[in-house]
Amino acid sequence: MKIDKHLLLHHGAVYEDYKAKETIFFSGDLPRFYIQIAEGEVELNNYLEDGKEITIGLFSAGNSIGESLLFTDQTYPMNAVAKTDCRVLKLKKSRFLDLVKSDANVAICALERLSADLNYYYNMHSIIAESQPVSKIKGFLDYYKELSGLRHSNSFKVPLTRQEIAKIVGLRVETVVRTVKKMEQESMLAIKERKIYY
Repeated sequence: MKIDKHLLLHHGAVYEDYKAKETIFFSGDLPRFYIQIAEGEVELNNYLEDGKEITIGLFSAGNSIGESLLFTDQTYPMNAVAKTDCRVLKLKKSRFLDLVKSDANVAICALERLSADLNYYYNMHSIIAESQPVSKIKGFLDYYKELSGLRHSNSFKVPLTRQEIAKIVGLRVETVVRTVKKMEQESMLAIKERKIYY
């Protein structure tokens, strides 16, 4: 979801800066702000009982994070961590809800984002449920390529590291490295200068 920054500022939003690896909010926190990334990248993640980190999503400038929870009284089920130095716009929850009620364009934008999020989680649930590493990685790359609007391109440069892919699909990094190499040998993808092309 992206709301015009001037509209956000007019309704009382303020800029806040975060250093790389700094936490913007923690799992268990009660959502109190609409948060939109102005600069940099943010990772939404979670930790399993064994300490393994799972990446829920990676977001860049222009994206909002965690806004769906502003419509409930539930706490965040994930952490938001600055992946790079970043600047965000924060608007108090009450003012955000007033904006949604008073501006039909913002309300439609919120509904579109909620629909896109549900689609993402449905797809990712199916991908993560796959038992074979090749199926997991291929399913994720197909979906990521489609999200990028390059469904029919033969040379999509995957902007993620093998570690990031592992954290998203729930595999060990070593498994992703081996599987990607196998996929290259079977001409399912290409590797050029350590970057994956799919």
